[in-house]
Amino acid sequence: MEYVTLTNGKSLPILGYGTYKIGEDVVTACVLEAFRRGYRRIDTATFYANEAGIGEAVKSAGLKREEIYLATKLWTNVTSYAKARESAERSLKALRTDYLDMLLIHWPTPANAEVWRAMEDMYFEGILKGIGVSNFKEHHIDELNAMSRISPMWNQVEMHPYFRQQALRDYCKGKGIVVEAWSPLMRGSVLDEPVIKDIAAKYGKSVAAVILRADIEEGIAVIPKTVSPERMSENIGIFDFSLTADELAAIAALDRGARQYRDPDNHGF
Repeated sequence: MEYVTLTNGKSLPILGYGTYKIGEDVVTACVLEAFRRGYRRIDTATFYANEAGIGEAVKSAGLKREEIYLATKLWTNVTSYAKARESAERSLKALRTDYLDMLLIHWPTPANAEVWRAMEDMYFEGILKGIGVSNFKEHHIDELNAMSRISPMWNQVEMHPYFRQQALRDYCKGKGIVVEAWSPLMRGSVLDEPVIKDIAAKYGKSVAAVILRADIEEGIAVIPKTVSPERMSENIGIFDFSLTADELAAIAALDRGARQYRDPDNHGF
């Protein structure tokens, strides 16, 4: 496993296990399988409605809490300091833990400042080991930083071979913010891309593994989601090979500069 380091010195695995749209009825088994296959960082959100199932996996995995890295997110209905603390406390209870390795604001809203103030306080209290944002553009972070004590440590955004967000990545790098790609495989839509298929054949890897490898070689954290044990192994099997500069450039050249999902300025949540 490789790691990324936050501005506070804490390190987290660069590859995590995403749980979006994995229902409460199956998420426990999926997370336990992910643990068995070497995953240690788990990404969820209150919106996913599966925190309790993940908590059951954390409880029964036989791993020490410090070996596991848990991240969740506050939904857009969290619109005040008090609601932020209440939501975080519910997540802690559901996940069966007394601290979170990372808490993110899921989407930018007019309540960012109040929610962030609560997150800062929980960070100073030791309840949160890291705090960050999700789906924030540069101006959202600038606005938050203008009224905050701590700059976001993490920004989870849409990123995949067709939408690389280079300007945002450069901005975040300049501020020490770790960038993480959600849906790095475009929910499977990019797996037939000939350029990447050729690279995958060269290394005897899956197309998904090549995409994930390209991300981590550029310092981008990733959270691929799958319920297939075989795919779990493929997605984590990215630490025994490296891509050449030409291969990275070929993948970067696929960038179309167009979002596939919601624009954070008009997300509608």
